[in-house]
Amino acid sequence: MPPVFRFAPSPNGYLHLGHAYSALLNVQRARETGGRLLLRIEDIDPTRCRPEYEQAITEDLAWLGIAWEQPVRRQSLHLAAYGAALERLQDMGLVYPSFESRAEIARLVAQRGVEGNWPQDPDGAPLYPGAAKAMSATRRAELMSSGLPYALRLDMEAAVVRAGGLSWVEVGCGPNGESGTIEATPAVWGDVILARKETPTSYHLSVVVDDALQGVTEVVRGQDLFHATSVHRLLQVLLGLPAPAYRHHQLIRDDMGHKLSKSTQATALRTLRAEGVSPAEIRHRIGLV
Repeated sequence: MPPVFRFAPSPNGYLHLGHAYSALLNVQRARETGGRLLLRIEDIDPTRCRPEYEQAITEDLAWLGIAWEQPVRRQSLHLAAYGAALERLQDMGLVYPSFESRAEIARLVAQRGVEGNWPQDPDGAPLYPGAAKAMSATRRAELMSSGLPYALRLDMEAAVVRAGGLSWVEVGCGPNGESGTIEATPAVWGDVILARKETPTSYHLSVVVDDALQGVTEVVRGQDLFHATSVHRLLQVLLGLPAPAYRHHQLIRDDMGHKLSKSTQATALRTLRAEGVSPAEIRHRIGLV
């Protein structure tokens, strides 16, 4: 069977040079190995994802000369698959609801910070500080049925005990030069969110389900997701899913050394195209000549 690669953007903004680099690296790897390239649209967030952004994604990729297999997988059409995976984790007793808002979580962290710094995950967010895990099943059911917003979290301590030792094969390079067999340390993320009342899945859950269902054999993505691989390996083991190899690549950065991001209004590919920049120039700018 040929190797399978995927480029999986979210339609919550326009693609920039960083996306072009990742997409073209996937193309390069597919050509080198005689593999297949898939396009997946990660549109589980209905408040930020828009049809015009998805259309722009396909236009930008086609302009770069990238072709992909049909059909395109849209996550919003496969919520039942993620719900089934979540239900399996719930049946294992590894999922619990928490009811604090983001503001309440920030307040709890601030209160605990009086005695020292509260631990943060690799992305800089505070680990969940609440006591919802200790709440009785009856009280949880009452709050959930009341209509109160909630998040469904993974009981990380119990999940790690159940999964045992974890690792992944890194054929690329982590932020500090890590490669080869990497020990996974999902506990540094705390009790991660797997779903919310209004969004029945999360990036962590949907990405491992999709990679397995689509037969992805090598995940080519940016180093900003290197540490998240620990959570993905944990979920793969718990759900009995195969593990692809991972190839994390360097990030394209601006003149200040910051990674390009939609949230910081990085110049869009469509803007560069309108200015007369060619696909060949794009490749030159990102070091793929």
